[in-house]
Parts: sequence; structure tokens; C-alpha cells
Amino acid sequence: MTTVAAYAAPAAKAPLERTTIERRAVREHDVLIDIKFAGICHSDIHQVREGWGEAIFPMVPGHEIAGVVSEVGPGVTRFKVGDRVGVGCMVDSCRECKMCRAGKEQYCLQGQTPTYNGIGRDGEPTYGGYSEKVVVDENFVVRIPDGLALDVAAPLLCAGITLYSPLKRFGAGPGRKVAIVGMGGLGHMGVKIAHAMGAEVTVLSQSLRKKDDGLRLGADHYYATSDPKTFEELRGSFDLIVSTVSAPLDFGAYLSLLKPEGTLANVGAPEEPVSLNLFSLIGGGRSLAGSMIGGIPETQETLDFCAEHGIGAEIELIAASEINEAYERVENSDVRYRFVIDTATI
Repeated sequence: MTTVAAYAAPAAKAPLERTTIERRAVREHDVLIDIKFAGICHSDIHQVREGWGEAIFPMVPGHEIAGVVSEVGPGVTRFKVGDRVGVGCMVDSCRECKMCRAGKEQYCLQGQTPTYNGIGRDGEPTYGGYSEKVVVDENFVVRIPDGLALDVAAPLLCAGITLYSPLKRFGAGPGRKVAIVGMGGLGHMGVKIAHAMGAEVTVLSQSLRKKDDGLRLGADHYYATSDPKTFEELRGSFDLIVSTVSAPLDFGAYLSLLKPEGTLANVGAPEEPVSLNLFSLIGGGRSLAGSMIGGIPETQETLDFCAEHGIGAEIELIAASEINEAYERVENSDVRYRFVIDTATI
């Protein structure tokens, strides 16, 4: 066991504070990672505040982890000391079910083990990336290409793969019109990735406050959803809409923006149920879909794609002592566009 410094929430809704945690000794197929940067995801806030249900405390959040390998177990074949690596939203799965064998471990039929706020298959709680080091099985570690700086790569481990996966699955590319709902930590990655895939990209945001940024990052069009004319003007326009917001939407209104047989894919997860008139789907043969991160192979694919296209997150680097303030700013949409913790400050 190794004792490392970390920032943890001692109880639900409590401020995060500096503490120490125990990391397991390196096992046969484990990799010890010196964490350099950890992104702050809105889902960290949902879980610290028990917005998605009962959680495990103390909680060390963080599932956008970028660092350097400092030790490997004797059976490790994929990595060596000094490699630049990342860890995303999960650190284990059953590895035997149909989904795991297909490289879609996020949908493990026995349940994947989350990077934090979970219980590992050894019965021990999992602690995330707001810490100095982490020990992870090599099968749940990905390689960060040399062309990507570690600080802007960290958010790709959640925000990046979360947008890459549905954009790829539902065919974003040349000749396709794609809308991204929300211009935040997830949405700005969707704009960059959809643009790099060759799609015609529209941002649908509450206001035009971030329009210049959206166009700079690759959007072709930018509309305010607070303007009722937007929904009249864009009716039947899109092949694919990806919603990144965690607030309830008027799904009927957004579905009306799809072409017949278009898809509205949700990656944002509101804390409360939403309502839907099914005629919004039936009328145009439209689909309402969900997507959750991506498997390990697709996460590596995301990193490689982003390196090839020069894509990193737009970040604001902070010290660990600023985490609680950062949470408040995320809640107020006051970040452009992802907070990343410099873990040297923990």
C-alpha cells in the first residue's frame, strides 16, 4: 500500500478538502501512474452532491486522468515506466460478457467499476484522479500520443470520448448536418470533433454569449435556443443532434429539428425525469438515443484521432486549492471550457 495526498469530499454536499488515501500495491498486471493533471467534469459535482443517488464517502472524484507511468507489475506488456498515459471513467469490468468482449466495457452486463464512487472487484472503494497517484490494471489504461500535451489531453478521457462515440456511431461526417446542444465542457469538444469528422456543425446554446468561441472552434452556425424563431427556422434541419446539457429539455421541440429518421443522442444526464410526447418520434421515424463514454479501444481511438487533428480541450488550469470555487463556477457556466487541476499542487 502507498499513502498519497488527495482532495476528497468527506460527506455529501461537503466542500472538498485535502486528505490522504491508500493506493494498493502494484499487482501482476497493474500500472502505477504519477498523475500530472485531472479534469473536473460536471459528473464529479453530481456525484459529490448525490444528485444521481446515494454515493460512497469519503469520495475522491476525477475520471479525466493524465500522467506518467512510474511502476509496472511483472505481467504488464502494454506499458513501461515513462509512458504518457490516461485513465477515464472506469477501471475494471467483468471482461467476459458480450459487451466486454466487443470492447464496450462501459456497458458491461455485470456492471463496470467506476474510477471513483465505486467498489472494485476486490471489495475496496475506488478513488479518482484528484490525487497524486493511481494504480490501475493495464487493460483500463490508454496511451496519450506524443502530439498531445497532457493538460489538454486529460479532458479527452471523458469529455472527448463522450462526444466522439455518438458522433462516430451515428455517422457524423461529410454531407451530414450535426447540431451540438450546449457549449460547455462536453459541447466544445463535440464542436471540435464533429468539425474534424467533416460534418456541417451547428451549436444550439441558450444565448449567443459564446458564439465567437463556437465559430472559432469549428462551428459553421450558432443559434440561441432562447429565441423561439430558432425552432421555426431550423425545423427538419439535422441528421444528428447531440445534447450535452444536464438540464431537462423540451424534447418535442428539439426532435422537431431533426430530418425524418434523424437521431437525437443524449450524453447529458439530468438529475430528474423528463417527459416526452411519443408522437415527436413516431411522426418522422426519429430516434431518441443515449450514449455513455466509450469502451477502452474507442477511447484510445479518440486520443489518436485528436492527436492526428490537433485537438485538445480548451482548459483553465487551476491549483487543487481552487477546486471548490471551480465547482461553483461550473454550476454557473463560468468556465471556458474545462477546469483541469495541476496535481503538483495537491
